[in-house]
Amino acid sequence: MFFGGGLIPTYLVISDLGLLDTMWAVVLPGAFSVWNMIIARTYYQGVPAELREASSVDGADEVTYFFRILLPVCKPLIAVLVLWQFVAMWNSYFDAMIYINSAAKQPLQLVLRAILIQNQPQSGMIADIQSTAARAQLGELLKYATIIISSLPLIAMYPFFQKYFDSGIMVGSVKG
Repeated sequence: MFFGGGLIPTYLVISDLGLLDTMWAVVLPGAFSVWNMIIARTYYQGVPAELREASSVDGADEVTYFFRILLPVCKPLIAVLVLWQFVAMWNSYFDAMIYINSAAKQPLQLVLRAILIQNQPQSGMIADIQSTAARAQLGELLKYATIIISSLPLIAMYPFFQKYFDSGIMVGSVKG
């Protein structure tokens, strides 16, 4: 589980499940990360056992303990893992390029990648130096614009998670 099986077995599984050309083909393979599970397990082990004992003395069952005590304590961990997974999925275009065939279902990253590839001047297109230079300048401007557009959701999302990110990033660090 720590190492992926590769592209071909994953493609065959996605195909056999009937998920080709759906958004689930992109979301489901990246939804579970062993690395994130190890980080979460380490964080949960650091939660004091006294919290569970105190909740059982107060009459809380396992479900009440989980939702009313453990989840609020684990907000930094959840926020950090959500942010990391969102960034990973947002920057991923290769899975969508492999699994999604219709242009209407392509995510923004594939559209931006196509814009970047289309607007690069080719060496065989030299008709005159001025038009080639103008086309190269337009290509560079489009590259910068696509970088800004693709970064906006992450920039807008980070301030909301920043207070959790600072405390949650130190999960598993040495305390003392």
